[in-house]
Amino acid sequence: MKKLLQLKLKMFSRMIIKKYQPVVIGITGSIGKTSTKEAINKVLQQKLRVRTTFKNYNNEIGLPLTIIGRKSPGRSFFGWLGVFLYACYLLIIKNKKYPEVLVLEMGVDHAGDMKYLLEIVPVDIGVVTAVSYSHLEYFGSITNIQKEKQELIENLNPKGLAVLNFDNQYVKEMTEFSKARTLSYGLKEGVNFRAQDIVYNFTKEGYDILGIHFKLNYNGSVVPVYMKNVMAETAIYAALAATAVAQYFDFNLVEIATALSDFSLPKGRMNFLPGIKNTFIIDDTYNSSPEAVLLALNVLKRVRIDDKANKYAVLGDMLEIGSYTEEGHRLVGKAVVENKISQLIAVGERARDFIRGAKEAGMEDDYIFYFDKPEEAGRFLQNRIKAGDILLVKGSQGARMEKVVKELMAEPERAAELIVRQEKEWKNK
Repeated sequence: MKKLLQLKLKMFSRMIIKKYQPVVIGITGSIGKTSTKEAINKVLQQKLRVRTTFKNYNNEIGLPLTIIGRKSPGRSFFGWLGVFLYACYLLIIKNKKYPEVLVLEMGVDHAGDMKYLLEIVPVDIGVVTAVSYSHLEYFGSITNIQKEKQELIENLNPKGLAVLNFDNQYVKEMTEFSKARTLSYGLKEGVNFRAQDIVYNFTKEGYDILGIHFKLNYNGSVVPVYMKNVMAETAIYAALAATAVAQYFDFNLVEIATALSDFSLPKGRMNFLPGIKNTFIIDDTYNSSPEAVLLALNVLKRVRIDDKANKYAVLGDMLEIGSYTEEGHRLVGKAVVENKISQLIAVGERARDFIRGAKEAGMEDDYIFYFDKPEEAGRFLQNRIKAGDILLVKGSQGARMEKVVKELMAEPERAAELIVRQEKEWKNK
């Protein structure tokens, strides 16, 4: 039944794309897909009718649903009947409000996923954010992950555009496989779109977020960008990718910078939340990988706090990284020490290697704590933290580290609004 459902969704999606001919932007990568999707949407919606992937609808079921414009009805027969009737309506009657642009996340967990997604929808603009060890368990090697994501670039419309993060070597190497024009972005020299002179604004007094300032350099033309709601490097990369995409639609740099000023990261992705006892939480609990944790720790390092306060790295298991599991966790543990983080809270069986790495780097036992479950870590921290402390909370989806955030946030009644996985289907998992 699932295969039949996929086949019908695929068929309707292809016909809808052929009829309406929207510009299709496909985004793939091990880190930052959703943030990049949201940044692109933020900029393009100023002038264009844009639809983005619903939530994490980035697979063989979710992608067609986004194209059709309906959310998943779950196991409801009549719900699915409604989806297909709406798809028929789109094909029979021209809907003048159908999007001019579709911004689609293209998630690949296993070999062959990208090929199937590209059979559903041809892509005009391909964005690759990063290649890292996420899902290594299913691919065997990082080279195989690179090849899978590279298929997006290899199959682009020749009149389209490839947007590549040159700070990631695996992504940079995809340039030679693109038949479309390529634009590069990153923080290093030698790219088309570069962020330079980056300033992270955060006050000690009240721990107010004042956002990120940087200069956006496009082939020598420079405009200032101020993103007042974010404090994460991932937001800068998302902004750069969005700028490159917007160039395809003839947006000027000032228009792009203006749109980005109001950009916010999605829930669970480096969001700053007030905590109990006048503490502060960096909520990065949506998912995790070694590279993503290293970026998050770097942000935590930059945040200035009171001399008497502590910085906590509250880290849960990093899953689906296969043979890199032990090494990746140890590497992160060492980085906790290198970034001068006061205390390490490790949660989950694999997280024991965070502790091994931290000890190897010189962290003393008195500042290291281990828990089997996130709820236990949350309750422990309730009694330990004090005013002025700041906590980075991060882990893979299966680690459920949002439970720690819920235990510590100052406004738990707003959990559904502020943190991830508060929907009914997650309650008993």
